[in-house]
Amino acid sequence: MSEKRNVTYMLRCSDGTLYTGWTNNIEKRLEAHNAGKGGKYTRVRIPVELVYLEEHETKQEAMSREAQIKQLTRREKEALMKKEEVI
Repeated sequence: MSEKRNVTYMLRCSDGTLYTGWTNNIEKRLEAHNAGKGGKYTRVRIPVELVYLEEHETKQEAMSREAQIKQLTRREKEALMKKEEVI
């Protein structure tokens, strides 16, 4: 079983849009998204691809970072993905 980690992540959806979320089990969350059981937004935009990931110490930090990223423009999100390590 994989270790639980608090992460903020971005997905590229099949229509090219970006989705931002947080989880403590990225593998399970990706499976859920691609099975159409993830966020309402991604259900009709599968398959999705993980394009960005940040690890955090706490759930609260991951959730806070998710909120920050959601406020960024598309251009700023793309720049963030290029600046940081992409999985």
